[in-house]
Amino acid sequence: MLRESVRALAEAKIAPFATQVDEEARFPQEALDALVSNDLHAVHVPESYGGAGADALATVIVIEEVARACASSSLIPAVNKLGSLPVILSGSEELKKKYLGPLATGDAMFSYCLSEPDAGSDAAGMKTKAVRDGDHYILNGVKRWITNAGVSEYYTVMAVTDPEKRSKGISAFVVEKGDEGVSFGAPEKKLGIKGSPTREVYLDNVRIPADRMIGAEGTGFATAMKTLDHTRITIAAQALGIAQGALDYAKGYVQERKQFGKPIGDFQGVQFMLADMAMKLEAARQLTYAAAAKSERISAGGKAEDLTFFGAAAKCYASDAAMEITTDAVQLLGGYGYTRDYPLERMMRDAKITQIYEGTNQVQRIVMARNLP
Repeated sequence: MLRESVRALAEAKIAPFATQVDEEARFPQEALDALVSNDLHAVHVPESYGGAGADALATVIVIEEVARACASSSLIPAVNKLGSLPVILSGSEELKKKYLGPLATGDAMFSYCLSEPDAGSDAAGMKTKAVRDGDHYILNGVKRWITNAGVSEYYTVMAVTDPEKRSKGISAFVVEKGDEGVSFGAPEKKLGIKGSPTREVYLDNVRIPADRMIGAEGTGFATAMKTLDHTRITIAAQALGIAQGALDYAKGYVQERKQFGKPIGDFQGVQFMLADMAMKLEAARQLTYAAAAKSERISAGGKAEDLTFFGAAAKCYASDAAMEITTDAVQLLGGYGYTRDYPLERMMRDAKITQIYEGTNQVQRIVMARNLP
């Protein structure tokens, strides 16, 4: 029922704008409005804070179905979870009440600020600093590759509070868009997901109350990594949706397109391509759903090592599969697949980022190797 209702909403309210959103590289406001009005923009927020209280699998299905129509739009529910999960996992009760409520009602979006110009895969090498000043902290630094920056009201920011301790000297804070000293760079000109703004976030003597720290001082990096264990699954979900959209379109096309007197879908070479695409997609889906189940068991006190492996495996496998499937879908349309008159070149461009963000797939393989079940 959830899948059917989200798919119907996505096809009616999100898909019609997907091409335009990509062409104009503009934020998909229509998608945000549709998701908020149907309470699907941040389904992971617990009911106790006014949210839908969806589990990890339900959240995956929502993201997957939105991504099937428009990958940029799927980053609304995905990044709302990424940005707010540190507060859910480690924040004080006061922080949860203050920030999860507006997120649940759709009055605010949440972004996640970990990466920096010189700290990508080596996130612990960050330079952004937070210095204690009485009952406040003063933040200075630059965060790069921040999804939905400038649109989101709230930002989970990782900053160094003790430079001597490397990863154990990093703390997490909630920064608000309206805080004095917060500004944004120009939107990045990207290959794909053009409708989701990616910008730098500048922190220039941003003074925030000390009670906006998420968890204890020095625990920010651990919270950031714990968060990624859960949210890598949402990127796997995005990859699934993009791949499903591409497969569905290609499947329809090969039944219509005729060459040598019959539909090209009747040729064994084409059938084998479709079979491989569907097989890889279903394998990716099962792995992703299994990882989502692990995510729930962790929440109830399961083994963290299992989730770390499964989250990395799902993200890595699903995104690699999405890149292969979208590339093959373009191939099945021939010259038409290469033009912007058809949606597959967009899906292929959108799929690429799923292999890169929330940890490159090379890093995912390192994570998996270190956490073999």
